[in-house]
Amino acid sequence: MRSFAASNHDKGSRARILGVSLTVFLLSGFIISVFIGSVSFQFGDILRVIQLKLSGGEIPSNLASLEKILFSLRIPRTLLMTFIGAALACSGASYQGLFRNPLADPFLIGVSSGASLGAVISMSVHWTYFRIGLWMTPILSFLFALITVFIVFYLGRIGGSLNTSGLILSGVAVNAFASAITYSWILISSNEVRHSLSWMLGGIYQSGWESLMIVIPIMVIGMAGQWSLAYPLNILQFGDEQASQLGVNVHQIRRRIIFFSTLTTAAAISFSGIIGFVGLIVPHTIRLVCGSDYRRLIPLSILGGAFFLLAADVISRWIIAPQELPVGIITAITGAPFFLWLLQRSKHKDVL
Repeated sequence: MRSFAASNHDKGSRARILGVSLTVFLLSGFIISVFIGSVSFQFGDILRVIQLKLSGGEIPSNLASLEKILFSLRIPRTLLMTFIGAALACSGASYQGLFRNPLADPFLIGVSSGASLGAVISMSVHWTYFRIGLWMTPILSFLFALITVFIVFYLGRIGGSLNTSGLILSGVAVNAFASAITYSWILISSNEVRHSLSWMLGGIYQSGWESLMIVIPIMVIGMAGQWSLAYPLNILQFGDEQASQLGVNVHQIRRRIIFFSTLTTAAAISFSGIIGFVGLIVPHTIRLVCGSDYRRLIPLSILGGAFFLLAADVISRWIIAPQELPVGIITAITGAPFFLWLLQRSKHKDVL
């Protein structure tokens, strides 16, 4: 008992240190992201514009273009990347706890394939005659993601209740089916093919303040819902039967976790495209350091995911400047070796 208490205290101390470190890294990454871009400005001019903007002062005419770039492009993009990374990592932690599998991630049950299909369909149609035409890609990607998950839930029901194995198997099948339709649509469509492929590689589709006002509240609600279920997630790690004996309504908790995780993920990728591995790498790395207590794991994953994607975005803009790579390529280059290492490690520990 003393050994367990000491171990738990040690993990708590590591969690606090990691939380402070991630907060510092996140703030530093935010500043770097705002200052780095395809157009270079003097450091002093950037500080002056920010100071004048915050104090309500008048921006000189020679700095008007800098003000527009900072407050219309870079700061909204940085905020959006921060929340998207936090959302994907938070959902990844919840899915790994739900399926009791370190290889689970937010795209396991078809969210990404559904969102891709909706986005590609939207990009192949001209929405000139609709006032909301600018928003059709995120709207359709979000709706198709939810429809896909609903189908997976329906197919994954075994004996009238949700079953983990049934969800995973139906998710794989629906993912393959939706992906086939998506690539078929790209082949037969002559409009915006390059744009569609770029979106599927993971790139910000819209990053203005209006985008933030729409998507951030949805992601915050989803992440808050997942954090509120941290303790039941801990109980689920003992297995469904023992969790039921401890008073947890397993099927109800599972449905809530899936709802909030899917809502968070669909909202994120509807504006960012397909950004993989964030929900796999971040929660699992934090679990190795601080243990599997979801009361600590979920908030730390939020911080870690925000920093990880922000760092990937900075690299994507810097590595071939003044052009930029889709951020999904950077996360894939980082995540693929990690996934292979985790897969090899899981074989020896019989996790799969």
